[in-house]
Amino acid sequence: MMRGLKLSEILAASLIAWQAIAPASSPARAEEFGGNDLRNIRVGMAATELADEGYVDFYCVADPKRTLAGWKNWRDCPAGASGARAIRFGYDPSTSRDGTMVAGHPAILTLLIDDSGQVGGLQIETDPKARLYIRKKAFLLGLQAKSRYGPDGWACTEGQPGAGDQPVGGVYLREHCTKTISGRSLVVERNLFRRADQDSRNFVDETRIRIMRANNPQ
Repeated sequence: MMRGLKLSEILAASLIAWQAIAPASSPARAEEFGGNDLRNIRVGMAATELADEGYVDFYCVADPKRTLAGWKNWRDCPAGASGARAIRFGYDPSTSRDGTMVAGHPAILTLLIDDSGQVGGLQIETDPKARLYIRKKAFLLGLQAKSRYGPDGWACTEGQPGAGDQPVGGVYLREHCTKTISGRSLVVERNLFRRADQDSRNFVDETRIRIMRANNPQ
């Protein structure tokens, strides 16, 4: 167990529901998933179906100074190599008084809209600027994501420590997991370690989740 974390804290974080995501029925089989991916957003839906209500602070990832009035302006963002437009967004405080949170974790959200006008992908990253007592649990979000899309069928690899890397509270984690389910290509990355130049209050603790259309270039 990580020193500095109470067992009750870890258990509580592990059991937090996947908040701010529309509920979905449990898959009938491990390879099926029938819910939305984030609130009312579903990978593969048409951009014209996206509702602006509940979301704020739209801007282009490739050009952060370029803000958008809403999803309808997605073509104003520069296209990446794959042709997709990456749009950063957050939750409207009127619908999420604690800010942009996913399953209890402050998060950075990015939507990818492909040139055909469909949602080609969604990226969810834990916020490195979150308060320490919340950020130290960031690696747990990956477990919640894997559970949501079914615990079976994940292909995971464990990275080895880099030069000078140290475990945090006896735990070293560099995990990369992939899975394909219901037309989605999923990647969940979890990291927990301390670099050689970091002190006791600073360490790498993060989850990155990428949900892409299975036939989309990444």
